[in-house]
Amino acid sequence: MNPRTRTAWLFLAPMLVLLAAVAAWPLARSVWFSFTDTSINDLAAGSFIGIENYVGEFGLFGNAYYADGFWASDWGTSIRNTFQFAVVSVLLETLAGLGVALLLNQEFRGRAIVRTAVLVPWAIPTIVSAKMWGWMLHDQFGVINQLLVDWGLIASKIAWTADPAYALWTVIAVDVWKTTPFVALLILAALQTLPKDCYEAARVDGVHPLRVFWKVTLPLIKFPLLVAVIFRLLDALRIFDLIYVLTANSSSTISMSGYVRREMIANGNVGFGSAASTSLTLIILFAVLLFIRASRLRLSAGPA
Repeated sequence: MNPRTRTAWLFLAPMLVLLAAVAAWPLARSVWFSFTDTSINDLAAGSFIGIENYVGEFGLFGNAYYADGFWASDWGTSIRNTFQFAVVSVLLETLAGLGVALLLNQEFRGRAIVRTAVLVPWAIPTIVSAKMWGWMLHDQFGVINQLLVDWGLIASKIAWTADPAYALWTVIAVDVWKTTPFVALLILAALQTLPKDCYEAARVDGVHPLRVFWKVTLPLIKFPLLVAVIFRLLDALRIFDLIYVLTANSSSTISMSGYVRREMIANGNVGFGSAASTSLTLIILFAVLLFIRASRLRLSAGPA
């Protein structure tokens, strides 16, 4: 080992030790618990049961029932809810964030103030914003219901966070409101680095702005845009706090993280909850890797 390599490992050693202490060991212990019937009342009394928590009669992928024309389970419902939330929210946030970034990239009076104001929803802690929206969406005294009734848009007040028909879509709307500024900030940073001469040449040649966007702007920011989507996808697939605060333990909106919390903390089934936690990690890992691979294939093809 040459001196440069030895020095590099010497500087990396404290970080690796810290990661092993705060990440590797808890993760390894959680994986071990997933193969046991450990209870929260006595973490040392659990016995090894193999893969029963995963594919046993009452396991994550074995405890299913037939409902509404397909095989389902509580775990399956949480997976479906999580992916529905992630796909819809990330798509809307990407489109809205791109629009906001393009707007903020223009020169106009008061742009600095507008940029600062746009970041306010993202700066508010998730718990605070969730409670705020929970009060605003309350079915009895919420201001949103009152305004919609006064304007004649709805005949009666709606339980936005309690009615299964609206609950998940309400959570998605609140998440889009809160997280769009984050996506807009990342895209705006990419737009600020684009060369100005391309746009000046297009303006002189009389190229339509939409064509400039599709042929110049979008190809140049596709990689930063991909990074923004990956960040949001990772965050959305592990969503817990926003759903839990707005809809509590509703089965119509429970996420995979919410399911893990319910089994491990509320029900005290540390072994079963650890199996759900391990499965959650693997599902997120495979979903993101699949998305990155598909995106790379699409990006490598280049513009049509």
